[in-house]
Amino acid sequence: MSTTIIREMRFEAAHFLPKTPEGHKCRRLHGHSYVIEIHVTGEVDPETGWVCDFDELRQAFLPLRVQLDHHTLNEVGGLENPTSEVLAGWLWERMILLLPGLTAVVVHETCTSRCVYTGP
Repeated sequence: MSTTIIREMRFEAAHFLPKTPEGHKCRRLHGHSYVIEIHVTGEVDPETGWVCDFDELRQAFLPLRVQLDHHTLNEVGGLENPTSEVLAGWLWERMILLLPGLTAVVVHETCTSRCVYTGP
């Protein structure tokens, strides 16, 4: 039976969405307090009692947080149009090799709006 563990991380960043229509509020520079959930699914190891150490999820995300936190996302390679959907896929691509059990990346852009990415 597989089990999913979830680690939540946070960062602050600015962005604008250049492909939105003229006059759209998201076309202007603005910021978010992003909440990212990293979901890893696997079998519980009978020896350790866990799927993997929660700190492995934190370590996989840490270098990405350095690139994103208190930056303008549009200036980060691959995030020229940094929608939540694009950001979730960008995060996935950079963590999947470190976390082979990765099953979802959830980007909370606001407390009421989020995107769930489950891979290509």
